[in-house]
Amino acid sequence: MSTPVRLVLADAGEAADLAAFLVRLLRFDRAAAVRLQAVRTAGAPEAAGVLAVFGRLPLGGSGALAIRTARLAELGEQTDVTVSAGQLLESVDEQVNTVLVPAAVTGPAWAGLLPPRTGWQLLAEPPGSEVFPELMAAVQEFKERSEAVPEHHRTRSVLDGLADEIWSRPLTPAPELPLRAVHAAYVMGFLRPAVPLTVHRAGGWLRLSAPNGSVAVRSAAAPGAGLGLSPLR
Repeated sequence: MSTPVRLVLADAGEAADLAAFLVRLLRFDRAAAVRLQAVRTAGAPEAAGVLAVFGRLPLGGSGALAIRTARLAELGEQTDVTVSAGQLLESVDEQVNTVLVPAAVTGPAWAGLLPPRTGWQLLAEPPGSEVFPELMAAVQEFKERSEAVPEHHRTRSVLDGLADEIWSRPLTPAPELPLRAVHAAYVMGFLRPAVPLTVHRAGGWLRLSAPNGSVAVRSAAAPGAGLGLSPLR
């Protein structure tokens, strides 16, 4: 039996932030898997590197990928593996700021198609002061319209259709980006009223980035079910 890979995070509090990311992801899917990549960074000390964790939010066929990165103080070997999000959460040690990589699992289809690491072009820097109110207005619209549907008609397909209508709309300060990406960033805790935001494109991918994480969506994907799903409790 091989020894689990131990990752040492470079910055204080990163283990707690990674744990919070995984908790939010598991609220939407208790059986969530994540793809974990730990690689050395060019020009950094030989033992250092960066950790990237990718998780898919349940947004229908198109989906949205939430991405959390952290600097590594030590990296014995480069790692690229799909693991259980729950097992990864259990392996996070906030006291010593480390992560033990769990055993690999059979990855879902999305884990085989990740956004590229390079080649991103800046499209916009939408001000949070404009993005946040637009998002909150859409959240309120979804709440009011879903509650207005008679209970006997309030099926998952009806709510998903309503959600997709709302979350497929373009973001006003950055029309290339659907509101779905903004909502995903919000539910993952990346989006706050005053945080700086950037929107980039690489091939068929769009990425919304904030200081605490990013969300990537396929720019030409088929319509999904939107964020009509409720967190599991």
